[in-house]
Amino acid sequence: MDTNLRHRIRAGDHDAFGELFDAYARSVYNHAFRLTGNWAQAEDIVSLTFLDAWRLRGTVDEEGGSLRPWLLGIATNVTRNTRRAARRHAAAVSRLPPAEAERDFADEVAARLDDAAELALVRTASATLRRAEREVLALCVWSGLDYRAAAEALGVPVGTVRSRLSRARAKLAKHVKNVELPTGDGQMTGDRDTAVGPLREDKR
Repeated sequence: MDTNLRHRIRAGDHDAFGELFDAYARSVYNHAFRLTGNWAQAEDIVSLTFLDAWRLRGTVDEEGGSLRPWLLGIATNVTRNTRRAARRHAAAVSRLPPAEAERDFADEVAARLDDAAELALVRTASATLRRAEREVLALCVWSGLDYRAAAEALGVPVGTVRSRLSRARAKLAKHVKNVELPTGDGQMTGDRDTAVGPLREDKR
């Protein structure tokens, strides 16, 4: 039987390899476990052993007895290679720079929630503004345009933008007590003027 199986294995008979697996997979598995002491690694070694056996089928002697020693020899080499690869991987990992501490997003999330709450309050309060005041507020506060740019966008004088924004701030301050609205105290002159800073920006 083994001689006939050897001939079929050498010929690349897939059914013969199925028989080989059924007959010796358990032996290869037990051998791999004894070498590694790890069931998961033993399972991997079984798979690799039979892949190598297929690749090396031409090395099977035509005459002989059980193919079990041949398979266990392949399994032993596979185990060695697996351990060698594991050592190389461990050595490579050890040379990597230490992983950076993961960023804690808790404070950032809390800050965003606070900003979202303030934004909701401001938007609710902005409903009390006149349309022209809301437009200036949207351009200068939410979009960050300077007075000149807002004036150009609206087709009104810069002074009109200033006065509308001032009235809008005053009205919003009455409705949004805990939100520090930008005052424009740091307004600079020139084409790159900044009408207002971020809502949470400190006064200077």
